[in-house]
Amino acid sequence: MRALVAGGPGEPNDVLRLESRPVPTAEAGQALIRVKATPIHASDLHVLRGRYGFSPEFPTVGGYMECVGHIEALGPDTEGLKIGERVVAVTVPAVPGPPVAGTWQEYLVTDTRRLLPVPDHLSDSSACQLAVNPLTALLLVTRELDVRPGEWLLQTAAGSTVGRLVIQLARHLGIRTINVVRRRDAVAEIKALGGDEVICTEDEDLPQRVRDIAGPAGVRKAVDCVAGHVAAQVSQALAPGGETVIYGALSTHRQTAPAALTIPLSARSVIYETKVVRGFWLNRWFGTTSPTDALRTLSEVRTLVADEVLTIPQGRPFPLERFTEAIAYAETPAHGAKPLFVFEEDREKDDE
Repeated sequence: MRALVAGGPGEPNDVLRLESRPVPTAEAGQALIRVKATPIHASDLHVLRGRYGFSPEFPTVGGYMECVGHIEALGPDTEGLKIGERVVAVTVPAVPGPPVAGTWQEYLVTDTRRLLPVPDHLSDSSACQLAVNPLTALLLVTRELDVRPGEWLLQTAAGSTVGRLVIQLARHLGIRTINVVRRRDAVAEIKALGGDEVICTEDEDLPQRVRDIAGPAGVRKAVDCVAGHVAAQVSQALAPGGETVIYGALSTHRQTAPAALTIPLSARSVIYETKVVRGFWLNRWFGTTSPTDALRTLSEVRTLVADEVLTIPQGRPFPLERFTEAIAYAETPAHGAKPLFVFEEDREKDDE
């Protein structure tokens, strides 16, 4: 089988090579998946650079999040699934937890407790993006912060994939959103998507605008994936006792200077207004959540996507052989559609 393998840490297009590897064998409790589509997430590239929250053993197959495919074989005494069934494989490495197989290959072996059957009407493009971003949005809103109907939720990077999903989920649950964007031309798009209020940091003061919108009661809950100065402003904007959950650090991408990797919080605000800033990382959630609860929550996400409460834009497909082009596209700012590696089941016949 073909596999995209990194020989060591470094810039992805410098360290990745297309290799031929033996098809793996499923053991008890495992399934062999023939991959049909798998996304290229920014986190996948940061893992290869050695700048993420975990580091795999090199050489390693890339792709550490999710894919869609069909069950090709089941390990001995493995029940509950059928050969040929179409499934999402959730390969997010649990922290702490054992290593998992990368998805940038034609076949992979995975624990059956990480497999979720998907309905036929859901496209491969949507299914292969079902787990990571929609799951993150659901967990942030309903578990990490338990935002209730009628409450305000403040979020940064509202135009990001998770940001858009948060807006959709909030509307479904009756939650009001204040959405932060960097560019004025993004405001109308976020409002059209269903965002209640939009703050543009290009020409508006974030804390003042939050006060103007929310009034004396203020806002007590926020999610942030920018970090840096923006996260500090979000915390400053919250009412006393407010809580910010940080799940990303877009402002630090490609940064190495220590000052760029900090959040300059006001000690007076944290102490006297008892505000909380804490992190969320999906890998650690998988490491601390039982497989049963994880699968139950993923099933909830599947229902939200299948019922079109949450919509996932179609990705842009690339064959594995064009990986340099695909990664360059993934690194392009505001590139739009998520790049996907796709595998054609009849490739061998076509080659013949």
